[in-house]
Amino acid sequence: MTFNDNVRIDPGKVSKRGGRGRRGGMIAGGGIGIALLLALGSQLLGINLMPFQSTAEQMLGGGAVSEEQAAELEGCATGADANRDVECAMNGAADSLDRYWAEQVGNYRGPAPLALYDGQTQSACGAASAATGPFYCPADETIYLDVAFFDTLSRDYGASDGSLAQMYVLAHEWGHHISNLIGSLQGVGRETGPASGSVRLELQADCFAGAWVQNASTVADDQGVPFLKPVTREQIADAMSAAAAVGDDRIMESAGVGVNPERFTHGSSEQRQRWFQTGYEQGPTACGTFDVAAADL
Repeated sequence: MTFNDNVRIDPGKVSKRGGRGRRGGMIAGGGIGIALLLALGSQLLGINLMPFQSTAEQMLGGGAVSEEQAAELEGCATGADANRDVECAMNGAADSLDRYWAEQVGNYRGPAPLALYDGQTQSACGAASAATGPFYCPADETIYLDVAFFDTLSRDYGASDGSLAQMYVLAHEWGHHISNLIGSLQGVGRETGPASGSVRLELQADCFAGAWVQNASTVADDQGVPFLKPVTREQIADAMSAAAAVGDDRIMESAGVGVNPERFTHGSSEQRQRWFQTGYEQGPTACGTFDVAAADL
C-alpha cells in the first residue's frame, strides 16, 4: 500500500535498537537452515514460543530485558518518508494499526510497541534474531522485527517484495497482540497438528491482518488525513503471496523434509490466504478461528 505523502506519523510507537548485523545483510543460517527450524516448530512469522521453556525463570528474575539503548526513528515524520524507507513504512503502519484496533477492541491496550533492530536484540521472551524471525512477545507486549527479514521472505521463500507484503508481516504480528487482549492466546499450548491451538492462533492473526488491510485507507492521523491510499488488486496479491510463502506445507517442501500436517504450527498456504481473505471481506468479527470445527479451518 502507498502512504499519502502529507500524513503525519507518530514516532512514539516504534523504537530502534542497536545490535550486531546490518540492514539488508545476509541472514544468519541461510534460507534452508531457517526453513528447517520452521519445519521443526520455530515460530517464524508468529509468536516466539521456543524461549517459553524458560519463561517462568525469566519472569521470576524480572524478565530478560534488553539493556540496549532504544530511540525513536529519525526522519520518519510523514507519509513521504514512509514511501521512501522501509523502517519508516513500518512506523507508519504501526501508527495506523494502533488507531484501527483502538476502535475495534473494547479493552484495547496499545500500542503494541514495535522494536526494530539490526541482527539481534533481547526480548522478555528471549533472544530476537534472524533465526527467530519477526514475532510478538506477550510478556512485554512488543513486536520484534528486523527489516532484513523481508529480503529473506522474497529471496528464499518466493514472496513478493511489495509494500503490502511487508505490511502484512507487521499486521499479522499485531494480530497476535489482539489475540492476547481478547484471551485467545492464553488457551494455546505446545501441541502441533492441523487443528491445533497454535494453527488456530496463526490463522486468526492472518484474519486480523486482512481486516486491517480492508480498512487501512480509512484510518487517519490527527489532522484527518488517511494514512494509506486505497489498496489495489496487485497489492492484495502481494499480501497473499507473503501469506502463502509462510504456510507450513510450503516451508516443509522448501526444506525437503516432506509435508506432515501433524507437525503444522501455522497452517497451510491455502489456509493462511483464505483466512486473510476472510478478514479482508468480512472484518474482525469473522476471525473466530477457535470457534470453528477442524474441517472448517
